[in-house]
Amino acid sequence: MNKSELIKTLSEQNDIPMEEATVVVNTFFQSIKDSMIQGDRVEIRGFGSFKVKDYQGYKGRNPKTGQSVEVKPKRLPFFRPGKELKDHLNEDVS
Repeated sequence: MNKSELIKTLSEQNDIPMEEATVVVNTFFQSIKDSMIQGDRVEIRGFGSFKVKDYQGYKGRNPKTGQSVEVKPKRLPFFRPGKELKDHLNEDVS
């Protein structure tokens, strides 16, 4: 499912206009991004949590040329699924 399919599903299941569903979905995702930019952890009970991990820069090596390169520090988003989501995904697994 992609973002436009999510918007369409929200609109159809709740009998609201597509424009309103678009605003809801965009606001939801923007709120998550804004919180993560501020360094906050976002937890959606029963679904999972999002957080940002910071990585220090280091010296790496280009595997193709063997040349040493400087890898800059970076921040990466991580998602950790909640217990209810994991249980739901494994209900019918034998």
